[in-house]
Amino acid sequence: GNGTYACASCHRQALAFTDGRARAVGSTGELHPRGAMSLANAAYDATLTWADPDMTRLEEQMLTPMYGRHPVELGLAGEEEALKRIEAKPDYARSFAAAFPGEPGPVNMLNVRRAIASFERTLVSGDAPYDRLVYRGEPALSESALRGMRLFFSDKLKCSRCHGGFTFSGPVAFVGLEPLAPTFHNTGLYNLGGVGLYPEDNTGIFQHTKKDEDMGRFRAPTLRNVEVTAPYMHDGSIATLEEVLAHYAAGGRTIVGGPNAGVGRDNPHKSDLIGGFELDEEQRADLIEFLKSLTDRSFLTESRFADPGPL
Repeated sequence: GNGTYACASCHRQALAFTDGRARAVGSTGELHPRGAMSLANAAYDATLTWADPDMTRLEEQMLTPMYGRHPVELGLAGEEEALKRIEAKPDYARSFAAAFPGEPGPVNMLNVRRAIASFERTLVSGDAPYDRLVYRGEPALSESALRGMRLFFSDKLKCSRCHGGFTFSGPVAFVGLEPLAPTFHNTGLYNLGGVGLYPEDNTGIFQHTKKDEDMGRFRAPTLRNVEVTAPYMHDGSIATLEEVLAHYAAGGRTIVGGPNAGVGRDNPHKSDLIGGFELDEEQRADLIEFLKSLTDRSFLTESRFADPGPL
């Protein structure tokens, strides 16, 4: 709205299209309650965003950052303002005419949304060392990472029960696949008052359903490129992968003092999958090495995903 922000301001390629912040900051400086999610493989996500079961189409999802007021993200006041800026650039006008031939007024907000969503659907990350091992049979993982992979998929840790599938993010959607219900999880990150509450601005899908059992349930983000997407969790409240493992090993986070004090392990709404586990120092290192094997360096540097420069 004030001419200072693009979608790429919160979704930076080098960070797997996240922004490195605990919580996103909008064009007016307003702090968002949640972090910017990675756009890697967003085309296949059964549901978009951290905590909205009904947000399933990229074309619809982008309306929130465009026009949302609580909080302000891009801060557009309306369609007219954005379209005037686009139409003022001759290269944009020519590009829209070529992309939407035969339309009398191709520069319109529906086509803007189609264009952005079409680009987002090209953001496919699938060339990490893990992919080279699994899909090409190449010896791309170290012995440590291979041990970590066995731990990741083990019944002991159950990591893949939430971070499953080729996106490492749970249920996917694509043409020809029977629709799958999206999944959301309470990982025991908070337990305010000892009764299962989460901070007021981050209650998960409870915000939409108002069902007690949905308090603190969020979508599992993709683990692809997780090495570069710190800080972690929906609110960026865990800084490192080592701390993430400690949280899950404990079966929930304990916060000793302050307004968010509570024993997450005892959260009555916590997922049954979050039961805790024990790892020795070598196993922790192995698991982190496996997570690093999900880093797709070509995705982070591919020129066709980069800023094409001014039009």
